[in-house]
Amino acid sequence: MKKLLNTVVCLVLALGCVSCAKWLDVNVDPDAPTNESALVQHRLPWLQHYYSYAMGPADMRTSCISGSLYSTNANNNHLSTTWNCQPGSTTTAEQIWFVNAACNIPDLYNKAEKENAYYYMGAAEVIHAMGFMMLLDTQGEMPYTEALAGIASPKYDDGKTIFNGCIARLDHAIELFQKEQPTTATPFAAGDMWCGGDPAKWIKLAYGLKARYLLRLSKKADLYNPETILDCIAKGPQSNDDNIFMLCYNSADDVIDYWMQDPVMTNPTWDYVAYGSTQRISKFYKDLLVNMRGAGVTDPRMPKIVPAAMCNVKVSVGVDQKVTLVSYDWIRSEGVDSYGTATRLLAGGPATIQTPAFADSPVTVKYPIEDKTEQTAFIAGLGGKQYKVDGDVVEVTYPQWSMYCSSTNYKYAGDTVYVNIRSNSQKSMAGSGQLATDVNWYTGPAQYNAGIVGSTGSFQVHPNSDYDILTYHEMCFIKAEVLFRKGDAAGAFDAYKAGIKAHMDRMQKELAEWDAAGYSKTNPDMTPMDEADITAYLASAAVAQTAGELTMQDIMLQKYVAMGFNIENWNDMRRFNFSAGNVGDFGVVYPGYDRGPLFAGQAKLVGTSKTDPQYWIRRWRLPATTELNYNATNAKAANKHATEDDIWSIPVWWDCATDAEYYGYIR
Repeated sequence: MKKLLNTVVCLVLALGCVSCAKWLDVNVDPDAPTNESALVQHRLPWLQHYYSYAMGPADMRTSCISGSLYSTNANNNHLSTTWNCQPGSTTTAEQIWFVNAACNIPDLYNKAEKENAYYYMGAAEVIHAMGFMMLLDTQGEMPYTEALAGIASPKYDDGKTIFNGCIARLDHAIELFQKEQPTTATPFAAGDMWCGGDPAKWIKLAYGLKARYLLRLSKKADLYNPETILDCIAKGPQSNDDNIFMLCYNSADDVIDYWMQDPVMTNPTWDYVAYGSTQRISKFYKDLLVNMRGAGVTDPRMPKIVPAAMCNVKVSVGVDQKVTLVSYDWIRSEGVDSYGTATRLLAGGPATIQTPAFADSPVTVKYPIEDKTEQTAFIAGLGGKQYKVDGDVVEVTYPQWSMYCSSTNYKYAGDTVYVNIRSNSQKSMAGSGQLATDVNWYTGPAQYNAGIVGSTGSFQVHPNSDYDILTYHEMCFIKAEVLFRKGDAAGAFDAYKAGIKAHMDRMQKELAEWDAAGYSKTNPDMTPMDEADITAYLASAAVAQTAGELTMQDIMLQKYVAMGFNIENWNDMRRFNFSAGNVGDFGVVYPGYDRGPLFAGQAKLVGTSKTDPQYWIRRWRLPATTELNYNATNAKAANKHATEDDIWSIPVWWDCATDAEYYGYIR
């Protein structure tokens, strides 16, 4: 690892904006900031920002692994489809955490300690635990005890050391937040953009994180303690009012981050999932929203999560050539199938889903199709479009303002059914004139001017979506799992139902805010759900209606939907060995999740059966650019597989039932 840079001098120069930027403010001496002059109230919000910015790629790439996202991006596609995992997908989260966030934690803590600013010290401890737990979850062994000590080649610690260290940090943070900060210390509200300076809410965050992390130990008979987890839940968030999240904004006043060259005030997961056009909803995820428990019932959250685009567009053109939208329909995205028959991907290739365009004028595309049977089938699927056949070539004319894919490969022509998740921000569309209350994606200026929407985006990853740190609905699902494991079916059932309702209520609140702000004028997916639909869904066969019929699968699949594009889904899937069905007597918890027909990761995932731990993606390979190129000796000393292909299938510490199993893998 390179010796870490202290970036606070650059950070404090960055902003003087409105809204959340009041936290990310300039230094008292903006012309000559120093590490000594940077104030605690300026350090903390940047630490919060860069922690979340590190979590953005971690959430996105683990969502490719856990099956909610499909990607055409080469590195991400290897995680979502072929499972032939590539090193290039592992650098960003680790690099942002160390270079932009973690290296500033000791300075924040030490400066706060000098003025007995206990709450800033506690916040530093909490974020320290959160960031290093993310690295344990993704990469296993990492520098920890020496990571922030200014050592050029710090030693690696094993997963057990990192885990216990993170829990100890949270315990210390709780002690600090229970102190009374002196009036001479910097007011906590001056620098806290997560909880508004409320130490009681930080205590709930710390206990909620402990519940989340201690649940990681569910495979370990000697360490898993349900009563401790339940006690932490009782001291964590108790309602949606206790949710900890970061407000995000879509604003022309936003600035571009000096390090990543992306907007600062926007949702950090949006930046990786929905800034560009490469991500789409998977069939695995959409099926949970339209056919949970095989009930064939559509979840009212579905149209808020699964993007849509306009189709069957009709316009009028005035004498001034102004295009006015007259009528249209919506096409809700199909989910991309990587795990089942994967017919489309097998036909064209794992990363070949096309991004469609709208025809500004009639467009003719010539498709060479030598196989007459396939040519006949292709023509039958044109749905009334104008075409002609010239030997092996089918020439199709797409009407003006219709969606089409420009590729001449006929296998891609139907990709208009896969709507990408892209959502525009004012900064990503600088100069376009797109309003701050319009976060739709448009395929071009003509379509924007006419109001022809290419994608409505997805609830969790609009640029202005709240970024969740810890939520009440997650606590409910953790409680449901723990009680179910204890045999308390009635208690588990109540927590399961509460978790579903809490997530829907959490969505409703933000949807209502968007509606009131005017986002729904251009995007119907940003209106609140119909309460009658919520009531009907909760009473439907898609949701277990009695404690007796509740299963672990019910709990975890509803949690999967609620967590969305979040690393916790991959963490949970590892605890249950994905769809192996060999954990306790819970059966298959994630049905339908498996290696698909495009699997090409035999060298990385060496297990040959679903019950073999190494059949699955269980960690990331260490980033070569920041670890293996600079600190390989220590990396290999910590894990003999560190530079080997099969590292991707080696379980991390908490993913093993015993220490003997874990050390048997790495030594």
